[in-house]
Amino acid sequence: MSTPISDPLSQGTHTIEVEGVAQRYHVHGTGPLCVAHSGGPGISWEYLRMPELEQHLTVVYPEPIGTGGSGRLGTHPHGYTRDRYISFLHALVDHLGVPQVHLLGHSHGGFVVQHFALRHPDRVAGIVLYESAPVTGPEHGAEAMRLVEEFAARHAGHPDLPGVLDAFGAIPGIANDAEMAVVVRGLLPAYFADYWGSKEENWAAFRASVNCTHISGLDEDLVPDVIDDRQELGTLAVPALVVVGRHDVICGVRWAEELDKLIPESRLLILENSGHFGHVEEPECFSRAVLEFVTGGTA
Repeated sequence: MSTPISDPLSQGTHTIEVEGVAQRYHVHGTGPLCVAHSGGPGISWEYLRMPELEQHLTVVYPEPIGTGGSGRLGTHPHGYTRDRYISFLHALVDHLGVPQVHLLGHSHGGFVVQHFALRHPDRVAGIVLYESAPVTGPEHGAEAMRLVEEFAARHAGHPDLPGVLDAFGAIPGIANDAEMAVVVRGLLPAYFADYWGSKEENWAAFRASVNCTHISGLDEDLVPDVIDDRQELGTLAVPALVVVGRHDVICGVRWAEELDKLIPESRLLILENSGHFGHVEEPECFSRAVLEFVTGGTA
C-alpha cells in the first residue's frame, strides 16, 4: 500500500506520478538521507537493500521506471536513457523536499547518479559510485570479457562453469522478462568473489531472489545509449566515494581507479573480498565507508 503523498519520507512504500508514469520508491531506516539507485538496467531494487546502513541512515530506494511497481514507458522496453532516468530521479528529489541529497548508484545506477550529479550539482551533497565506470560500449565490453575469461580460468573444471558462460553468451539475445531473469540468475556466480565457496548457500538464496525486467538499452529511435563521461567527470563539483570489489568482472578495478583519477574530490575504496555485491559480501566494511562519507565521520 502506498503511503500518503503528504509524508514523503515516512517509512514504507510510496508512489508519485512523473510525466504521467508511476514512480514507486521505498523508505527504510532513520538518520541522514541517502537515495540508492539500483542497477541493471532492469534489475528490481530489492537486491540493493542495505540493512546495516538503514540502522544509521534514511535510505530511499526508488524502483527505476520500467521495473517492479513503477510504470513503464510507452516505448517499453526501449527509451530508458540516462536522461530519462535522471528526469525521474530529479522529480523524486524534489518530492522528498530536501535541498540536497547524497546519492548512491550501483552498477548502471552509478551511471545514472554520476550523470545526475553532472547535470544537477546544486541538488547533490555527494555521490557514492558503487561498481560504476566512466564508459560503456566496446571498450567496457572488452574489459568485462577479459575479466570473465580470468574468472573462467580460475574455476576451470567446476561443473557449473559452463552454465555461467552460456548465460553471458545469451545476453545479446534477451527479448523478454523471463529470458532476462534466466540470464541474470545464470551469470550471477561470476559476480561474486567466491560464489562456490563456503557461503554458496547464502549466495544461492540471493541469486534466486533477483527479479528482472527486460530493458533494451536502446533509446526511442533504437539507438544504443552509449556512455562516455571521461571528459565531463573532471568538472564534477561534488564529493564522491568510489567503491569497487576486487573481483568484480563487470565494472572492475580498472574503471574505479579511472573514476577516482578523473573526479577532483573523490576517494576510492577497494573491497578485497568482494565481486559486484560488496554490500552483501563485505557488509560491515561497505557500510562503514558509506556511512562515514555521508555523515562526514560524525555518526
